[in-house]
Amino acid sequence: MDVVSNIIQMQELAGKLKSEGKTIGLVPTMGYLHRGHLSLAARARQENDIVVMSNFVNPLQFGPQEDFAAYPRDLERDNKLAESAGADYVFAPQGEEMYPQGYGAYVQVRGEAAEKMCGRSRPGHFLGVTTVVLKLLIITQPNRAYFGQKDAQQAIIVRKMVEDLDLPLEIVTCPIVREGDGLALSSRNTYLSPQEREHALALPKALGAGRALILQGERNPSRVREEMRRVLESSPGIRVDYVEVVDGKTLQELPVLQGYVLLAAAVFVGKTRLIDNIDLEVAPCTAAC
Repeated sequence: MDVVSNIIQMQELAGKLKSEGKTIGLVPTMGYLHRGHLSLAARARQENDIVVMSNFVNPLQFGPQEDFAAYPRDLERDNKLAESAGADYVFAPQGEEMYPQGYGAYVQVRGEAAEKMCGRSRPGHFLGVTTVVLKLLIITQPNRAYFGQKDAQQAIIVRKMVEDLDLPLEIVTCPIVREGDGLALSSRNTYLSPQEREHALALPKALGAGRALILQGERNPSRVREEMRRVLESSPGIRVDYVEVVDGKTLQELPVLQGYVLLAAAVFVGKTRLIDNIDLEVAPCTAAC
């Protein structure tokens, strides 16, 4: 496996691989890899000739009061994990390589999907996401790019950007990877104390409670949201950011739950903000509902 830090070198390498008829799968990451990232690389390995993992902590998607400086970084560790997962190249640029002095080009996806949930809680976050993802797509020239379902809103927004800009690639969303007790894997889990780690289990518990209510026949999104919020607000150490029950493809509000539905929530556990979601296909309500 080779590590590339220069944009022009990565572009030339990707162009050469494409000219040879090779397909490229890109796994964009901010490093501090865990089994969730490695599952994306494994999927990319199955579906492409070449796998590129990017490793770049993107300052544009952090707000002024957020954890950019404290975000965990360990490139040597990450490179070993990336190689073990089958990556052929790691693209790991420095900040000044991606955003040199005088940088001023940004890309924004507008609309409801980008303005609610994390878009409302973290103003400017998705502007940073779409800008860096577009740059990574231009640099690495992938046939497919792989994103985790845990960041469902991000994947929806990136897919919209790719469609609207007629970019010739496929966005692939892969399932959430969880710990044995249900907590979704996240690089930010490293911030949690042992007690906070226990408190964080309220997040998958709340999502599971919402799912159970739907499976019992509930089709009113407000009641499902209320149940999820009740579980979170009754749990110690949890501060709720948002709870949503929406269309899983567009993030639009649903008057009645049916079709592809996303249950999503964000909470603070101490100072750490965690997100999680569950998606499911919901049958139309019948007389039995």
